[in-house]
Amino acid sequence: MSGSNTSAPGSAASTPEPLSFTVHNQPDPRGLAGAPQQRSGRLKMLLVLALCAAPVIASYFTFYVIKPQGSAYGELISPTVELPGDLPLTDLQGKAVAADSLRGQWLLVAVRPAACDVACERQLFVQRQLREMLGKERARVDKIWLIPDDGTPRAEVLSAVMQKGVEATVLRVPQERLAAWLKPAPGKALTDHFYVVDPIGRWMLRAPADPDPQKFKGDLSKLLKASAGWDNPGR
Repeated sequence: MSGSNTSAPGSAASTPEPLSFTVHNQPDPRGLAGAPQQRSGRLKMLLVLALCAAPVIASYFTFYVIKPQGSAYGELISPTVELPGDLPLTDLQGKAVAADSLRGQWLLVAVRPAACDVACERQLFVQRQLREMLGKERARVDKIWLIPDDGTPRAEVLSAVMQKGVEATVLRVPQERLAAWLKPAPGKALTDHFYVVDPIGRWMLRAPADPDPQKFKGDLSKLLKASAGWDNPGR
């Protein structure tokens, strides 16, 4: 028809189709922002863990590798002597006690026969007082009375040793097996000393059975301070 504004389909004059864009998946801006935050969070967590572990590592390294220098009232044992895992211990009722059960605490050990004489009673009293003198640190120390014979302690001695709140652990051990672990100073007997064993089970200090309480307490305080990062109260 003349004058009509028409064109044949498909001709160049056809109305152009609108362009279409294929939108590809784009990174979520929230994800992009979250990635650095996640990395920052992990770094902070690792930093906190490192800060928490540092005192433990430092004190353990100082105590067992560098080894604190200075004088001690007692005699430091070097090298230390490991608690035998097969040490045959029994309680006063004859029940076997695993040697490894003594690990996990500092041990203040006295070796005395069941027929506890006046010197024995005094040592056990000093043992109790030394632990109490440690104040808030006393929970990190166990008192041990090792009996190297089959005798029965007197009831009044046991009553004093087992007083509630300050009780000691009383165990029997064969004399010959005990002597293979703990050693007295030359010219002395096993009963002439206190023996200090660390929480790993290493005998590492020997002191007189009738010590100067303040000086010996100073030794114990130094040991507890040096191990503060890795040794905890209780087993």
